[in-house]
Amino acid sequence: MTLRDGLYYGEKVLKDAGVTEYKQDAWILFSAVIKMDSAGYLARQDEEFYEESKENYRSFLKKRIEHIPVQYILGVQSFMGHTFKVSTDTLIPRIDTETLVEEALRVVGDQDTILDMCTGTGCILISILKERPQAFGRGVDISRQAVNLARQNAELNGVTAEFETGDMFEKISDEYDVIVCNPPYIAASDMQNLMPEVRDYEPESALNGGADGLDFYRIIAKDSPAHLKEGGIILLEIGYNQAYDVERILSKAGFTDIKVIKDLSGNDRVVKAVRSSNV
Repeated sequence: MTLRDGLYYGEKVLKDAGVTEYKQDAWILFSAVIKMDSAGYLARQDEEFYEESKENYRSFLKKRIEHIPVQYILGVQSFMGHTFKVSTDTLIPRIDTETLVEEALRVVGDQDTILDMCTGTGCILISILKERPQAFGRGVDISRQAVNLARQNAELNGVTAEFETGDMFEKISDEYDVIVCNPPYIAASDMQNLMPEVRDYEPESALNGGADGLDFYRIIAKDSPAHLKEGGIILLEIGYNQAYDVERILSKAGFTDIKVIKDLSGNDRVVKAVRSSNV
């Protein structure tokens, strides 16, 4: 069997199993096994696909057929051009969340302090600090395993940041210039409707936002003013249909200059607000 035959085999297996992105996933898993980029593969596609590599590829394909996400199979995901370790203790970083980072980089100064709630892999905070290395960043997550992974990702990406385990603001005493958060925001009634890759493998605690998906926004609106400097900015990722509700929650809590930012698909994705002197 040649390398070309091996790739076609993987595509067929995944297609027959009903995997929607069967070509993309087959290639990602295949390239990880043969340790080649597309140029290297094209130059060597007629070479033999050795048995050990075939066994590794079959193992990867079997996991993908079971709807295990490619990122969990390989243990890594790219985000903002950087590599992050992932595990089933954390959400997989998604391109939608890059909108939150890009907006944060518009407001974070070189000497600012940043608090990243529900940090998960740490991808948001670490990506910001890659561009603002003189800023100070702290990430908080209720999952000890997620915090440990975030620390590994900071080291992997050459970033200095503090990470600690805690339930939202319970261990936070300082004030920050900027607070960022991608909280759980799926309504409990919608959890069963998620794709199997998400529903069965990504941590429910990082997805389930309560009955209406807004529980964490209420906590943030209530508790964040005590930890955000006057004039400080809060940036929250939201679901595509939650802008109105999150704006209303923040407005009732006294935040001002509330704006909604869309992602590359044109969906509402980030709510930005300012802590006024009245909060």
